[in-house]
Amino acid sequence: MEIIASNGFIFLALACVFGLFMAWGIGANDVANAMGTSVGSRALTLKQAILIAAVFEFAGAYLAGGEVTSTIRKGIIDPEVLTDSPELLVYGMLSALLAAATWLLIASIRGWPVSTTHSIVGAIVGFAAVGISVDAVEWGKVGKIAASWVVSPLLAGSMSFALFISVKKLIFDHENTFERARKYVPIYMWMVGFMISMVTLVKGLKHIGIDFDLGMGSKFANAMVVSAFVGLVVAAIGAFLLRKVKTTGDINSTDNIERVFGVLMIFTACGMAFAHGSNDVANAVGPVAAVVSTVQSGGLIGAKAVMPWWVLAIGGVGIVVGLATYGWRVIQTIGKKITELTPSRGFAAELAAASTVVLASATGLPISTTHTLVGAVLGVGLARGVEALHLPTIAAIITSWVVTLPAGAGLAVIFFYILSAIFGA
Repeated sequence: MEIIASNGFIFLALACVFGLFMAWGIGANDVANAMGTSVGSRALTLKQAILIAAVFEFAGAYLAGGEVTSTIRKGIIDPEVLTDSPELLVYGMLSALLAAATWLLIASIRGWPVSTTHSIVGAIVGFAAVGISVDAVEWGKVGKIAASWVVSPLLAGSMSFALFISVKKLIFDHENTFERARKYVPIYMWMVGFMISMVTLVKGLKHIGIDFDLGMGSKFANAMVVSAFVGLVVAAIGAFLLRKVKTTGDINSTDNIERVFGVLMIFTACGMAFAHGSNDVANAVGPVAAVVSTVQSGGLIGAKAVMPWWVLAIGGVGIVVGLATYGWRVIQTIGKKITELTPSRGFAAELAAASTVVLASATGLPISTTHTLVGAVLGVGLARGVEALHLPTIAAIITSWVVTLPAGAGLAVIFFYILSAIFGA
């Protein structure tokens, strides 16, 4: 307790700096999961992708990032083990942030699309198991998180496969493809608007003190009504934009149809950026929140604390800056090297991935967005046959995922002992 009291300000300052560094790493590396398909399919330029991500990544992090954050903050380590030594939790969370951020920096320089969730969870488990005790880790929770890393790409891949097949059956398998595209694409736009609105209303706005009550009974029912309306507004805007699409030559040519899906990709890019921010901000601000809660409570572990708005803001700002300064490297890997993407294929991948991430964020499960989007892109590729996939790139990506866990854990242990030596254990 004495260490916490005498070094509280230093711990808070380090948490903010390390959290910002970690958020920068998320933007530089993991945000490719939100924007890679849009850029790879040439639906958006890199500058346009950065602008969209800057708005919707921050909105997702700030409005809907708190639910997953509670899992990262409290779910992986057993608070009772650290009741008599709260400084160890502070050292551990600081070391986990620094370790994960350092690994993300290395991976981003190399252009590797690694999992930020792997990085931070591996780092927390590493310092807890080695620096404190094996009993300090909630292995049941870790097991569920690990299972989600397998389930999420399978779910996203299945959804993207189904979405692309639906596009093929509803639009591409007919002669009047352009007219059918203008008819059915607004329905997909409605799905994007509904999805973003639901996660914002159900899990997001409580962090800024807003709560909708339309007298419909449950909060979920209220959110359904509002979200359905938001979806209609988005669909109406989309339908208007579709009428502005310029066609060349044969109106039913593939190029003209892909232009229609290019408009849709703007909406799915917004949805994916929002979903990514809502889920992955936890990797940066979860440990920060644990440090802030421990310091402000005078060393009480597990004390309930409201997520400070400025902690989520730090995460949102860091993600945007990371994307703008270094995100282009990994965007190229995701968008161009796994399989050939067109706007229609990119749409299916993005909407499937965004829906999977939003579901995870709403239930508090910190899945890997990297796994989710790669799974979605693979699903779209498989819809055209295995030969449409670039297997060496996929093998390299999977290898980088395997390395991430031990790298994060090893670095966290090193930084944990350094902090313990500086401040005392």
